[in-house]
Amino acid sequence: MRGPLPGPKPTEPFRVLSLGAGVQSTTLALMAAHGELGPRPHCAIFADTGWEPRAVYDHLAWLRSEAVLPFPVHVVAAGNLRDDLLDGACGLRWASIPAFTRTVTPAGSPIAVYGEDEDGEDVQIGERVLATDLVDVGMIRRQCTSEYKIVPIRRKVRELAGLTGRHSPNHAVVEQWIGISLDEVVRMKPSREAWQVNRWPLIEQRMGRWDCLRWLDRHGYPRPPKSSCIGCPFHSDAMWRALRDHDAEGWRDAVTVDRAIRTGMRGMRAELYLHRSAVPLEQADLSTAADRGQQDLFANECEGLCGV
Repeated sequence: MRGPLPGPKPTEPFRVLSLGAGVQSTTLALMAAHGELGPRPHCAIFADTGWEPRAVYDHLAWLRSEAVLPFPVHVVAAGNLRDDLLDGACGLRWASIPAFTRTVTPAGSPIAVYGEDEDGEDVQIGERVLATDLVDVGMIRRQCTSEYKIVPIRRKVRELAGLTGRHSPNHAVVEQWIGISLDEVVRMKPSREAWQVNRWPLIEQRMGRWDCLRWLDRHGYPRPPKSSCIGCPFHSDAMWRALRDHDAEGWRDAVTVDRAIRTGMRGMRAELYLHRSAVPLEQADLSTAADRGQQDLFANECEGLCGV
């Protein structure tokens, strides 16, 4: 069995940029190329789920073209999320996405009524009959970010840093740059690995998303598309509208997958939906009025690697 890495603690970590090809990570990569963030990353890594919009792949191709970035962009993949979801609809193993569930208790059903006992504990004190259907909407746990983003990036980083097949050092030898901006500070999370430390240069520069767009405009760069899977349940209604109105192919694909995952998914009893209202995607209310008070669910993206 091989022992720990020999030699003294390195003075300069291996710097890797997690590239999602969206606004923030694109700005981060180009700022690094301009030398505005100190020593440049040694490389960038794009984790391909296989289900990004065509515009994202076109933008990624531009970033990887000659004379745009002075460091290589590696593309890694752990399968095709879309195809794996369709396989899951046939009963095969699948990595769950944060889909919404819809459970309906029909009118006329008896349901328990609870109160408190003398100790303040909840106890059933009776039951009542539902006058109308009771609809309960929930969200299932998410494995997709880990399986299609975190794991393949981690594997490639270890390879590039010379850690494959070796014991991990107990100090940071890798610095991972993540394109989270100031308006998404809630998504910042420390690395779970002792051999890697996370860094958020846009936060250090006090830059929000609009600051990124202005920086791109000043330097004459194209504005990147939104980076996220075509059928990501974290989409806001504005994003679903944009897909429906400006990407007919992507919209049809999302509707197809939404229908496919309704029933039959391995390990799931409830019906699954891509839209937070838990209705078929083509029937969801995507009007501007439906956006009011809507939370940005990308804040739930625990590792900060999606949608940047």
